[in-house]
Amino acid sequence: MMIELNIDGKKLSVESGTSVMEAARQLDIHIPSMCHIGDLPHFASCMICMVKEVSSGKLFTSCTVKATPGMEIITMDDEIREARKTALDLLLSDHVGDCDAPCQISCPAHMDIPMMNHFLAERKFAEAYDVVIQDIALPSILGRICPAPCEGACRRNSVDEAVSICFLKMYAGDYVVSDGVPTEAFAVRNGVPAEAFAVRNGVPASGFAFAGMTTLRGSRVAVIGSGPHGLSAAWYLQSFGYQCTIFDRYALPGGALRYSVPKALLPDEVLDKEIERIRQSGVIFQMNAEIDPERMKELENEFDAVVYPLEKQLKMAIKASAFGKEAAWKTKQKLMGEPVVGEPKMFNSRFGKLKESEAVEYLKESVAGERIEPSLGFTHGLTEEEVVAEAARCLHCECRKADNCLLRIFSDEYKAEQKRFQGPERKPVTKQFQHETVVYEPQKCIKCGICVRITEKHQEEFGLTFIGRGFDVVIGAPFSESIREGLTHTAEEAAHACPTGALAMKGGRK
Repeated sequence: MMIELNIDGKKLSVESGTSVMEAARQLDIHIPSMCHIGDLPHFASCMICMVKEVSSGKLFTSCTVKATPGMEIITMDDEIREARKTALDLLLSDHVGDCDAPCQISCPAHMDIPMMNHFLAERKFAEAYDVVIQDIALPSILGRICPAPCEGACRRNSVDEAVSICFLKMYAGDYVVSDGVPTEAFAVRNGVPAEAFAVRNGVPASGFAFAGMTTLRGSRVAVIGSGPHGLSAAWYLQSFGYQCTIFDRYALPGGALRYSVPKALLPDEVLDKEIERIRQSGVIFQMNAEIDPERMKELENEFDAVVYPLEKQLKMAIKASAFGKEAAWKTKQKLMGEPVVGEPKMFNSRFGKLKESEAVEYLKESVAGERIEPSLGFTHGLTEEEVVAEAARCLHCECRKADNCLLRIFSDEYKAEQKRFQGPERKPVTKQFQHETVVYEPQKCIKCGICVRITEKHQEEFGLTFIGRGFDVVIGAPFSESIREGLTHTAEEAAHACPTGALAMKGGRK
């Protein structure tokens, strides 16, 4: 039997028994949900699929209510948005987990440090470089002179000492240079000629330097100053597809990096190779160029956009570099006629400092051992073996599903507030690694029951179930069995279906 209804002013016919959510999908109207999946039996638990019946003004969950003849539904207004936000706020109040690791949050450039560490620990140095260059245009330079706010925030401090992030970044940066071979310092600390190292690893390093470079869009951008701010802005604008020209009053580019930083910390060789990589990306350098007010007006007329110097001076180079990247994003948005808001940033769940008992949980996916210092001294940095060992010390505080967690995505969309309903005490973090392929972190679970239904569907011997009552309910294997016994055949399917990072593949974001 077919029935007719109206959703957001559009009429449609559906079979009797069709849920309002399914009816809306037939009109390509997306209603958010985290507890509904395919044709599995379900119940409303996340409560973010709320919609409104026009005649009564009542809100209800679209995944459970069936369409009725003549029903008129709206899927979004201020009241619905607020109801969905409140549902998310409630879910977040009981959610203990970081989306991004504290080190990444504290980095002015917001570099994905844990991902870099993943690759370095596996000797995937080119991949590590590709991660770094997404956010830091001058990794070899900043690896040497950055004051390392990321290391101050590193959770490894609660165990022994912070991971040596700057030396690791320095190694990744030195691995890929403009002329296709590592820097002299890189070769020395590994005990092989630079060219031989590149050949041994089977990669022409210069190929990774320009990953993501796009066809030029036709717009031309002038960048004033060749210090870390200008170099960073030009690098990212060039990668976005805009022809950049850097103007600087000095004879050689680098700004304060060249004229204020001691050579013992930053050798000219390193500075020149980083700048040459930027030059080879297509950036034009106009040196000995004094920019007075009259010349500035000329540039504003000659170019489609101008990136101006920082109002306050290039003190932490990492901050100047981060501001340069932000300037590139804003310039791109302006040229494309988009809202000028800077680099997009996602909602970030944070739970604060580790409790003493929680350090043990994080060490489960790390290694014991104190911080490794360069055996060849600061100038040469860590050797390859030291890099691999030091990167393995990372506790990986980030979420394995940071890029596709539905709780994060919807919290960002609805501007959810994590602390709105939080109590005075949070639950302690635990991590279960008994299974060969998946990791279970109960404190990230939203009790949607998807994994329970999947194990029921496939008739697992033990499966997963709800254990406990009320606010203390958790999902686990019955009869005190482990996750390994509960997910004998369905581990991968359950991990991919989990809407948060509670159940995830051990490989994670790698």
